[in-house]
Amino acid sequence: MTLVDAPSPTTSSHSQTPAGAVTSDRPVIPAGALGSHRADAPAGAVRAPSDHEQQRTSRSERVNRLRAGVLGANDGIVSVAGLAVGVAGATADIRWLLISGLAALVAGALSMAMGEYVSVSTQRDTDRALIARTRASLAAQPRREHGLLVDALAESGIPEDVVESVADSLERHDALDAHTRFRHGVEGDAVVSPWGAAITSLVSFAIGGVIPLLAILASPALWRLPVTMTAVVLALALLGVVSARLGQAQAGRATLRTIVGGLLALLVTYGIGAALGTVIGS
Repeated sequence: MTLVDAPSPTTSSHSQTPAGAVTSDRPVIPAGALGSHRADAPAGAVRAPSDHEQQRTSRSERVNRLRAGVLGANDGIVSVAGLAVGVAGATADIRWLLISGLAALVAGALSMAMGEYVSVSTQRDTDRALIARTRASLAAQPRREHGLLVDALAESGIPEDVVESVADSLERHDALDAHTRFRHGVEGDAVVSPWGAAITSLVSFAIGGVIPLLAILASPALWRLPVTMTAVVLALALLGVVSARLGQAQAGRATLRTIVGGLLALLVTYGIGAALGTVIGS
């Protein structure tokens, strides 16, 4: 009698796919790689920003505040000086110069701060919405998103024979960061603060506007225009040098353009004020 070996009750370590079942060949993004965790971190562990990410965030914030500060100071110098000189062209009454100068200083500083807050808030909201849409797309269509990342990396110059492996490596580390940075140019940890830009703009406008206001109030009526123009030139030159040093850029040509533009603004406003003063006073 021949004995037939019965099938072993043990099963393979790999699960078997039932007949007719549809398998997916979509790339699997590791749990936690959508931005909130590291790919190799335990489930539920919050990903702490690396030193490089912290430095990038700090650098982005400094650049944003530098931009707001330079723009605010430049507007403060030119706009307050232009208004004060225009009024000086129409009247020599020191009271009107003080009132108009202070009004321009306060209104301009608040306007600049509000404008910066709205502008940066809009940019921040736009970036956050883009990050949220990218996260949802990665969860719903990972294969399609992977292909788009590969295309973006190839367009940036990565050779075709390694671009696939580079994309896989980036997605394993942090898929959301890889897609937002290389496809959309947005870094989630570099979204800047609107309050920092607003406060910097307000303070810098006030400091810049005080310089021509003090110059025109402290000088005799006959010397108000040349003294104010000299103060504006010196203030703009100093602003150009300081901003270039902070931004590690060349200051010469940019500072010269700013000075020329500021002087033209003063001359135009003084001419308009003198003409109006003549017409109204006659």
